[in-house]
Amino acid sequence: MKLPRTFYNYISYLGAIIAGIAWITLIFFVIQIYFFKIDNVYFDLWAFIVTPAFLVAGHVLIPVGMYIKRKKIKKGIPVSDEKLLVINLRDPKTRNAILIFSVISIFFIISTVVGSYKAFHYSESVEFCGKLCHNVMNPEFTAYQNSPHAKVKCAECHVGEGADFYVKSKMSGLRQLFKYNLNTYVRPIVTPIENLRPARETCEKCHWPQKFYTNALRKEKYFLSDSANTEMDLTLNMKIGASHQSLGLTEGIHWHINPDVQIDYKTNAKRDVIYWIKKTNKRTGEQVIYKNDEVTEKPDAIAKMEPRVMDCMDCHNRPSHEFRSPAKYLNNMLAAQPRIAAIPWFKAAAMDALKVMYSTKDSCMNAIKTKIVKYYQDSYPLVYKQFSKDINAGIELVKTEFNKNAFPEMKVNYQVYPRHIGHLESDGCFRCHNDKFKTPAGKKISKDCNLCHTILSQGKTKSPTYTGINGSLGFEHPVDIGDAWKETNCKECHNGN
Repeated sequence: MKLPRTFYNYISYLGAIIAGIAWITLIFFVIQIYFFKIDNVYFDLWAFIVTPAFLVAGHVLIPVGMYIKRKKIKKGIPVSDEKLLVINLRDPKTRNAILIFSVISIFFIISTVVGSYKAFHYSESVEFCGKLCHNVMNPEFTAYQNSPHAKVKCAECHVGEGADFYVKSKMSGLRQLFKYNLNTYVRPIVTPIENLRPARETCEKCHWPQKFYTNALRKEKYFLSDSANTEMDLTLNMKIGASHQSLGLTEGIHWHINPDVQIDYKTNAKRDVIYWIKKTNKRTGEQVIYKNDEVTEKPDAIAKMEPRVMDCMDCHNRPSHEFRSPAKYLNNMLAAQPRIAAIPWFKAAAMDALKVMYSTKDSCMNAIKTKIVKYYQDSYPLVYKQFSKDINAGIELVKTEFNKNAFPEMKVNYQVYPRHIGHLESDGCFRCHNDKFKTPAGKKISKDCNLCHTILSQGKTKSPTYTGINGSLGFEHPVDIGDAWKETNCKECHNGN
């Protein structure tokens, strides 16, 4: 069966070759994925995005070549075959060409629709978001896998519903892909908090304010960096909501998202310094403005800032991508491994090895072992001789925890992406609750710890101090530092190794 004379040109030949190879490649990938059950992020990328792109390009080149040759014929440029393109259904060649082109086009259109559908869903998958640009996204993907939201797809929060946000996210992804290929992306990656969808459109799909929560007990466990790795307990009555469910969100921590109240504030790009706060009672329309006279930002600059409406993300800013501090993950590790906690000075040795931010993961893995072993050999050789097997087991556990929370190549650790919940390693609650924000009448936003929680028990695990469920203990710092903990924020000591 012969084709129209305009088909016989190098551009159309190239398009046919590209399309043919693309068809064969696509069939190969589909067989591998569906029949041999290959689950590989790069197979999916080539099968549903790259190969269909070549397929489209090949099919486009064919008519382009035919059009160019037809133009040459019309202009009288000599060609090897002087017959003009004539659509004559009585001509067997023309009928064959139309039939072949129609069948291929129908097959092409159906395949493109199916491929586009698969490409859409693939581009929304966790594998696409977390594994494709592995070096860049490895920190976030690792933290996500160890988070409470590990079963929630990335797109549920980062893209959400609607074609407009889908297009925005893909356009942003193209820019990021360009930087990735040129190796010009910043390290660490800047959190795009200004581009995130409002929490009411994402978080509140599952967590809704009308579902009231009352107080909850929270137990923390700490280990001191002393010879016995002294185990300390702290039990808090967290005032998440009101004291009884019937009272709704009239008080407690989640009062900040009470549907009848709106909190607006002005802040910097990282949202870690607050300059101005406004509370609006939606029922009465009453507004109260709080200002901090100690902020260094100029009043004119603050006045020009756009206020932000407070939502879940202002406290829960790392709900799926939390990077824990060495103190935090070592406490959890020792609590789960009593045998390691029984090794004298182990927390002190581990903290000493983790206080440096290494340049590569390999150098860190070597340094952790070398420093912990050297710590014991230099200062406590008898302890090392007695507990060498357990110390080496502990070293491997420290490496595992480090790999979940720090990524030297990307310059990522807990200090780069601080959590705003609490106030231990970042200002968190103290961004507003610092006794410095006042109304014109002198009313303060209090720093009183008992606004959010009361202490029910504290002290050494074997001999704690208790009070009743409705009582409250005054905080006692595990290490005697006098009243220093009252005079400065916690992060001044705890936000460091």
